[in-house]
Amino acid sequence: MKKISISALLLPALSAALTAAVVITVTASDPETPENTVSGVDLDNGVESVAYRQAVAAAKARKPKVTVIGTGGTIAGVATSRSSFTDYRAGQIPIADMVGQLQPELGNVADVTTVQFGNKGSGGYTIAEFQALTLAVQKALKDSDGVVVTSGTDTMEEFAYWLDLTVRDQKPVVMTGAMRPWAAGTVNGPQVIGADGPANLYNAIVLAASQATYCYGTVLMLGDEFHAARDVTKTSAYRMDTFQTREFGVLGWIDGPNIKVGRAPSRVADCDLKQRWLTPFNVAKVAPEALPRVEVVTSYQQAGGEAITAFADAGVKGIVTAGTGAGGVSAAQTAARTAAAAKGVVFVSTTRTGSGSVYGGSTTQPIVAGDDLLPQKARLLLLLSLAFAPGDVEKVRQWVTTLGNPEWHTVD
Repeated sequence: MKKISISALLLPALSAALTAAVVITVTASDPETPENTVSGVDLDNGVESVAYRQAVAAAKARKPKVTVIGTGGTIAGVATSRSSFTDYRAGQIPIADMVGQLQPELGNVADVTTVQFGNKGSGGYTIAEFQALTLAVQKALKDSDGVVVTSGTDTMEEFAYWLDLTVRDQKPVVMTGAMRPWAAGTVNGPQVIGADGPANLYNAIVLAASQATYCYGTVLMLGDEFHAARDVTKTSAYRMDTFQTREFGVLGWIDGPNIKVGRAPSRVADCDLKQRWLTPFNVAKVAPEALPRVEVVTSYQQAGGEAITAFADAGVKGIVTAGTGAGGVSAAQTAARTAAAAKGVVFVSTTRTGSGSVYGGSTTQPIVAGDDLLPQKARLLLLLSLAFAPGDVEKVRQWVTTLGNPEWHTVD
């Protein structure tokens, strides 16, 4: 494959989530692997990074260490029967037990340790607990080569994007879970028919151990596919292939012993420049009570402005509007937003459509265009921005525009 030199490509800066075409093939170790590969990763893959290559080389030189942090969810669920896919109690099985059931095969992939962070549905976690999860991931990465975090799928994309914004380590972080519960009857009961949790957990550990997503930030892996945390969203309440990245597609696939990476997030370009790669959101320096409230308001036909007014009166510091089309809100919501903005509430405009950009914003009011950030993702970025730059609307605008909507810049 011809090497891609990002700095040499004379192309315009691409759209926020659009990423350069990168193809990486990772396979099981082979004593006759060609000299231009390390740990099965084709080094002629377009990722021109010393740090990336060193990470891949280390994965071949020794068995990687991976920590699995369990937070509960369907993957740890217990169903009423082996054929019950929707009637179950989430967050029942300890993560150590699930990892234990994947042995001895898992031992051929990595040395795995576990941390039980929590055991409940994803929607039950608070932002303060999100902060604690970041610190738990960072602690694990001090000794491990990668971390896998299991969670429920309902808000998994928010878990993933939060970690993507806050984890201050370039090692792989992989989110995974399941759409069907693990066991039936009891925590030690028989496996649910067609349970996807075991394969998802195994593949997530394989991916983290491979270092194929080193410097990618947090990725979300389900159903043999992995996605960028910023872009992925849950699209179906029940389907096994619920997670999709609209418009831009998956980052890559896990096909048995083969990992194929088709594209890379733009932050990979700064892999050798760690201070540029990192975000400013070092949550270890912020008290949980300093994390401000930020809410989401959806627009629709003749939507009232009372929700915006009520949030502003309740002391909410930021509001994300999920507008119609390219971010439009109703007349009543516009009036309420203007009044709330005058009180210091900062707004980010997004679209409820699920894809497409919102441009513009306002230079006279604290209203920032969210581009193609999904509303639930924009909320987390606005929350962190307000925590680290309280009262500084221009800094918030800068972070939403750059960190929230990164681009491949292909011209020096």
